[in-house]
Amino acid sequence: MVTGHFISIEGGDGAGKTTQITLLADYIASTGREVVVTREPGGTPLGQQIRQALLHGEDLSARTEALLYSADRAHHAATVIRPALDRGATVITDRFIDSSVAYQGAARALGVDEIRELNNWAVNGLKPELTILLDLDPVIGAARVGTEKDRLESAGDAFHQRVRQTFLSMADAEPERFTVIDASGQIAAIAAEIRAAYERL
Repeated sequence: MVTGHFISIEGGDGAGKTTQITLLADYIASTGREVVVTREPGGTPLGQQIRQALLHGEDLSARTEALLYSADRAHHAATVIRPALDRGATVITDRFIDSSVAYQGAARALGVDEIRELNNWAVNGLKPELTILLDLDPVIGAARVGTEKDRLESAGDAFHQRVRQTFLSMADAEPERFTVIDASGQIAAIAAEIRAAYERL
């Protein structure tokens, strides 16, 4: 039986996920709870190799990309997320299935239902209780990222607009799980909104 809390942080590139995850983790730790911060891809030693191939390696077909993400996620869920939840920890992951649905399902046009089904199978139905969507205009996000871009960050404005719209559509469809926050605001104000959403757990 899962006894911990599972939180995913989603959003486009440059939305400030890393900063906000750190602030939320520090807050949760200050309450005396164990908190595990992880990411996808790259939350395990195997995942770090997959991350390098996905973001900085040779060009990949869309299907190859999708399968590598789901393989990383299957291993990550089995070896990091579920064990932490089982011992009562709060797990915060930088990206989970929703990212694959938005990036590969919609923006790579592989089909949102197909990608969701693939990844649900990979993690045996594991799902976050709370998903924070840091919503940001992709043009602003690209400017924050700077000139050193990985494969996905370099995919172009139209690609990232599709990603954003898919994230927002998913949030509309699951309002009980998603909390959408304007990521163009002040860091402290965003952190306060995230803490409030966490407290509702």
